[in-house]
Amino acid sequence: MIGVSEASDIINGIKLKIETEKLDISETVGMILRESITLDRDLPPFDRVMMDGIAIQYDKWEQGQSVFPVEGLQKAGGPKQVMDGSGHCMEVMTGAILPGKTDTVIRYEDIEIQQQEKETVAVIQKSPKAKGQNIHPKGTNRPKGDLVANEGMVLSPAEIGVAATVGKTRLNVSRVPEVAVISTGDELVPISQRPLPHQIRRSNAYTISAALRELHMEAELFHLNDDRSEISKRLDDILKKFELVILSGGVSKGKLDYIPGILEQKGVEKLFHKVRQRPGKPFWFGKSEESVVFALPGNPVSTFSCCYRYVMPWLKKQLGISKRNQLMAQLTVNYTFEKKLTYFLQVKVEINDEGIMKATPVKGKGSSDLANLCKGDGFLELPEDQDHFKAGESYPLFLYRTL
Repeated sequence: MIGVSEASDIINGIKLKIETEKLDISETVGMILRESITLDRDLPPFDRVMMDGIAIQYDKWEQGQSVFPVEGLQKAGGPKQVMDGSGHCMEVMTGAILPGKTDTVIRYEDIEIQQQEKETVAVIQKSPKAKGQNIHPKGTNRPKGDLVANEGMVLSPAEIGVAATVGKTRLNVSRVPEVAVISTGDELVPISQRPLPHQIRRSNAYTISAALRELHMEAELFHLNDDRSEISKRLDDILKKFELVILSGGVSKGKLDYIPGILEQKGVEKLFHKVRQRPGKPFWFGKSEESVVFALPGNPVSTFSCCYRYVMPWLKKQLGISKRNQLMAQLTVNYTFEKKLTYFLQVKVEINDEGIMKATPVKGKGSSDLANLCKGDGFLELPEDQDHFKAGESYPLFLYRTL
């Protein structure tokens, strides 16, 4: 039996071959960028009007002129106009290109539009503060050619917006692997079926596949009964087809726990079996030429905690998600766990006024208590070399819920 750190090191030493695919930008949020995005023009690409009002030559105001005949209207999205008359002004809309022969914008709130004889004029009521006011000069946000998104970033709505701004309709992203999620056990029935008193509905496969969707990965679901020949036959096909195989159940020492032996018969090299942890002690991990295999214990909380402690962090690393510091949270109460095992403590997490994550234990009834997960937000990893854990001490946090 190995420790949690050693199990993590072994898993992180295994690589998936992640290829690149090009997708429409509308399909890529949350995926991993596999190219750099640079600006194809200055931002803003022209001297941009920032307020509805009039555009003037500031020198005319300095020379004492306060009444400006209105020459025309510069609309947002309209081609650049050039003012003809010296000492005139042009009405401008927010977002418009600054008209030629103007250098200052005065907002409508600071002027009065009047009709005088045969012309419309703007009378300045409040002095402009400076030449160039209310104008966003060309290129002052970012210059053409500037790098705005690096390869390896998780694409958020911000990067999607930038991609659209530079005219990219499609982006290169990490292709997600083909994944099989397999539940095992005669006691499990489809979720649409009413269970008999000795049966339960399948949940673990749906839990795992839901977690994978956080990484834009769609898993194909399978179920295997506790029949050696059936397991052997179906695993043949699954292991050949899928790059990642995640099983739930059938990995302990029971008479019907066939999974570890059959996997090894199929050429899947066992890298470890059993980890000093609770829940999830019987965890099995291995690899073949075609597949990486996580065989998780079948109790729901065991499956859940192993998924978020091992599978999800490993997948993020394989997909190229930039490494972030491990989240930590402080215990809010004293806690005792006296087994010589790493303990994944279910916790409710809050962020206090100082921005510190605070974790409060959520008492459950063991690794079969799936419903208790709904009360929490994540797991604190309490190390095996301690028995007593004091309020205020910080430990690694593995979230399964967005705070």
